[in-house]
Amino acid sequence: MADISLRAMRPTDADRVLAIYQTGLDDGHASFETTAPTWAAFDAARLPEHRFVAVDGAGTVRGWIAVSPTSTRPVYAGVVEHSVYVDPAARGQGIARLLLAELVATTEAAGIWTIQSGVFPENTASLALHRRAGFRAVGVRERVGRHHGGWRDVVLLERRSTVVD
Repeated sequence: MADISLRAMRPTDADRVLAIYQTGLDDGHASFETTAPTWAAFDAARLPEHRFVAVDGAGTVRGWIAVSPTSTRPVYAGVVEHSVYVDPAARGQGIARLLLAELVATTEAAGIWTIQSGVFPENTASLALHRRAGFRAVGVRERVGRHHGGWRDVVLLERRSTVVD
């Protein structure tokens, strides 16, 4: 992993970010979504100051992380929902862990007190990653949505900051 570095996501990363996103959607255990959005939709839905990519020595994007606000209500200004995706060829190298650590650091510096996410119970690698990063399961939404012709549960995860009051 010495060949991996993190940097802010740029508009020029759009094709790789969306391709990695689509690959994650294609495996069927990442999201209820089945098609990656357009870059305009992706860009509009995510906070620009908390988007990062992991790049290899050649500058190729190997993973990304980003957050969306959970609500427009001021009381929830410190709560975001995140997504993290890694190129299948680069999985198992600690890239998602690095991206999550960077996200935690920047969100806490910005006063964000809760990062949350929903993960399918079958996505055991993601659940383990989040547990190691300080997330806890706060519940399971049973049969919350239909996906590929069947009902799916979602494990709700959250990480409460230990430094943001």
